[in-house]
Amino acid sequence: MAATGLALFGFVIGHLIGNLQIFLGPEAINRYGHFLQTNMEIVWPARIGLLLFVILHIWSAVKLTAENRAARPVGYVQYNPTTASYASRTMMMSGLIVAAFIIYHLLHYTAMVQSVNLAHTDFAAKPGFYDAEGRHDIFKMMIVGFNQVPVSIFYIVAIGLLSLHLSHGLLAAFQSLGWKKKSYACFLHGLATAISVFIFVGYSSIPIAIMLGFGKEVLK
Repeated sequence: MAATGLALFGFVIGHLIGNLQIFLGPEAINRYGHFLQTNMEIVWPARIGLLLFVILHIWSAVKLTAENRAARPVGYVQYNPTTASYASRTMMMSGLIVAAFIIYHLLHYTAMVQSVNLAHTDFAAKPGFYDAEGRHDIFKMMIVGFNQVPVSIFYIVAIGLLSLHLSHGLLAAFQSLGWKKKSYACFLHGLATAISVFIFVGYSSIPIAIMLGFGKEVLK
């Protein structure tokens, strides 16, 4: 659970760094997208590895949850989780919601399917979604996608749940792998919280900036 979680966390950070290139302009993010799309020998092993990590992470979560419930078949007479954070008590729920969001996000951008109004419009089929170099216009795709308020709100809420999930998941991973010691436990707790906030701010800044008018010139 800890090992696969940290591997997926690495992807979250890498994906964020790639996405933030939108603020460098169309050339930067379109070049980045073109690099990924034209190097399948790198992309496909990464995709297969990520899929494997996701499956193992979900399997571990289900297995651990079942073991926890089997260890205490009779519930507490009075349940008062004073030492358990809200994030730790909702890991399964937030994880499932984040998984649903990832599927939607992949369909929306990676598979280039626009399903906000269930029209299933193929981004790639539109001539306006290629730049002057003949590359997929990732910049315009993101501007058009996040210019729709329901999409942006759903994205921000999902990123909030992901950050909540990570705020406990990172700390739990440190402990499971034996990296958490009493002498610096407070530091690790603060670090996990800071990283989660950074991820939320980083990812959310993109749809918020677009809704405030960033890149609106491509919509004309």
